[in-house]
This record gives sequence, structure tokens and C-alpha cells, in this order.
Amino acid sequence: MFELLRLDPKTIFLLYFWGNFFTCILIFSYSFSYATSDNRKTLKWFSLGKLLLTIAWIFIILRNIINDFISINVANSMIFCACCYETMAMLSLLKTGVKKPYSLQIGITIAVILVFNLGTLLGCSINTRIIMGSIGIFVIYLPPTFIYFTEKRQNVFRTFYLLCYVGFETLIVIRAINRCIYPQNNLYSYDILDSLYSIGLFLLSFIGIVGFLLLVKEKQDNKIQKLLDDKNQFFSIISHDLRGPLGSAVSLSGLLTEDIEKHSEEEIKEISEMLYQSNKNSYKLLENLLEWSQVQTGMITFSPKKTTLNALIKENIELNKNAALNKNITLLFDSAELIEIEVDKNMIDTVLRNLLNNAIKFTSKNGKVEIRLLKTNRKVEIAITDNGIGIPDNMKETLFKINNKVIQKGTENEAGSGLGLLLCSEFINMHQGKIWVESQLGKGSSFKFTLPLEQIF
Repeated sequence: MFELLRLDPKTIFLLYFWGNFFTCILIFSYSFSYATSDNRKTLKWFSLGKLLLTIAWIFIILRNIINDFISINVANSMIFCACCYETMAMLSLLKTGVKKPYSLQIGITIAVILVFNLGTLLGCSINTRIIMGSIGIFVIYLPPTFIYFTEKRQNVFRTFYLLCYVGFETLIVIRAINRCIYPQNNLYSYDILDSLYSIGLFLLSFIGIVGFLLLVKEKQDNKIQKLLDDKNQFFSIISHDLRGPLGSAVSLSGLLTEDIEKHSEEEIKEISEMLYQSNKNSYKLLENLLEWSQVQTGMITFSPKKTTLNALIKENIELNKNAALNKNITLLFDSAELIEIEVDKNMIDTVLRNLLNNAIKFTSKNGKVEIRLLKTNRKVEIAITDNGIGIPDNMKETLFKINNKVIQKGTENEAGSGLGLLLCSEFINMHQGKIWVESQLGKGSSFKFTLPLEQIF
């Protein structure tokens, strides 16, 4: 019975080669045929990993035919890089909001490659190289496996997928321990443990591939469901929020057209002012609706360029100066230094415009709005603080969510749809930043957002 489990090393090499080769074809086909634009980056990382593995196994199969440096150093370095690409693909499937330590994975991989190649150049034996390689692969896979374990959003399928990787790492550790206890000078031997290791590793790898593709599909399905939910809320906003200002505009224009001769000049002026405000509110709502819908459908492209934040803030202060003067609100800007950063200027412009507009709207006459720009560790923080009416605690958590939209009138009964803050949240997320509010009812609010100084797009 045990004889049936013994595998020839050449058979193992060919098995891994053809397995990874067909995996590359499968993933590339899926990427071009079914994947969304969001998932293509994830699939590209995973397929690049499998492509590197395929090439690496060709070099390993040709050992003793081609140069040892290529069949040992280059081949194993490619295997480590392939593991790095695969783990980055795994991390990209984590839910939004979980920090994805891509730089950690790249750093670990570089360290593993340097240690392995140094050991090879110093003349380490085959047995030592196998132990070093096994530990290296284990270390590369460890962080994403741990992160998946600590993720709150778990289900039976995701747990099974995770256990495959736990089994994969366990086999690698067992083989490394076995090689430490029973040193061998062959890359692969005919013993039962090596054969079981190879069979187990092969099966777990392919179960992991199927699991990975299903996780990609799960992420895609979740996004589609979110888009459907947001679409329903979108129509709800249109039907509810647009009806008010348009209804007012129709009524006011009716007064002017039907009974204009009955009204005095002052009354006509007052009705015209009210009509202007109503149309202005409708325009703002439609503008925000258009921008938000473009974000959801991917029509707005993310184009970061080097921008001076100080100048961008001053431009928005100038645009809002008249609105502030009407309420005798003081606008202050404080910055210790000139800050240049890679951002999408139009998006950050929209964020600043909406937050400044809100600050003025919810601040009473003779109030104050202050904008602060501060550089911290690898981040830029912008805070827009007012001494206005503040925000109730039960509203803070719902401000940036479309399915929990709460509307609050301004100090002079200014209307709003809540879409401006949704846009802000979307745009800051696209910059891999964070936006939040600190507020105390009756004492004002401070809307803050951060932007990373070094972006990974």
C-alpha cells in the first residue's frame, strides 16, 4: 500500500509545472471573461504568481542541464516572489477598511530572497537550502493567514479556504522539521513522508486556487448587491429630496405668473429671492447626485497629480467667502508649512467645498470656521472646525452611509441632502485616507480627513 504512495521526483516536478501552467490559463481566462475592473488587479497578482511558479519549475526540472545559479538561486527567488504575489492577492480580498500590509509582504520577501541567496553563495548543503526555503515560504504566508484569522467577517467557506492555507503551512513546517532531524542530500527522496508531503501540497494548492476564485466571485457578488441597494436608496433620495425644492419653485413661479400685478416691488423681490434659493438648492442636489452616480458607476477616473494643498484650501475659502459674509462668519486658515501631495485635485476640491459649505451652513451668525492643515507621520491631516450647532451622537455614525441618511437643517433653515458627505467619504476612500467627525451638540463640529503622503495605487 505504501509503495503506491511513493512518487518519482521527476513526476513531482512535472506535476507542479503542468498544474501551475493550467492555473495560469484558467485565471487569465477568468480575468478577461468574467472579472470586474476591481478584481482584475487581484487576479493579475495571483496569475503573475502562478506564472512565476511555472517558469521556476521549468528551471528546477532542467537542473543539471542549465547553470546552477539559474536552477537554484533564480528559480527559488522566483518561487518566493510568486508566494508574495499570491499573498498580496489574498490580502486584496479582505473587506474594505482592513489595512492591507502590502509593503510588509514585499519587505519579508526581499529579506527571504537575500538570506537564501547568501546561504547558497556561502555553500550551504541541499538539506540546509530546503530548510531555509521552507521557512521562507512559511514566513511569507504567515501574516495574511493571521490577518484572515482575525477578520470578523467569516463564513463556512472562508474558514475552509483559510484552513487550506493553514494545512499548507503545516506541511511545510513538518517537512522542515523532518529535514532537521533526518538530514538528506537530495532535493526529493523516495520516502513516504516526502511523497505524502508532495501529494498533500499539490491537493491543497489546487483547493486553494478554487477557493481563491470563489472568494473573488464572492467579492464581486457583494459589490453588485451593494450597488443594487445603493441604487434603491439613490432613487429614494431623488423622489424625496428633489420634490421639495422643485415644488417650491413651481409654487413661487406660479405666484409670479398668475398674480404679478397684485404684488408690490418688495414682494416680487422677496419671491424672486426665494425662487433663486429654491433653484440653487435643486442645482446643488442634482450636482451631488450626478457626481455620486458617476463614482458608483466608475465614470469618474482617479487621476492623482502633485498638488499644493495650501493653495487648494485658499481657493475654496475664496469661493465660500460670500456665503460666510452673509452670516458674518470669520474664515481662518492655519498651516505651519507648505504641503505638496499626490492627489486627485478635483476630488479633494469637492471634499473641501462640501465640508466648508456645511461648516458655514451649520454655524450661526457672527460665528467662526477654522481650517487646519497638519503633516503627521506619513499623513496629512485637514480639519475644518466650526462653533456651530453640533451633531447629535446618534447621527455621527450615519453621516457617511447612504442607507442611513439623516438630514439636519442649517442655522437659517438651509436645506441639504446628505449626499455631499457621501461624496466626501467616497473620494477620501479612493485616496486610501480616512474621514471622520468630532462633535458636541451645541458646541460645534470638526470634520477631519487624512491623506497618505505616499500612495500605493
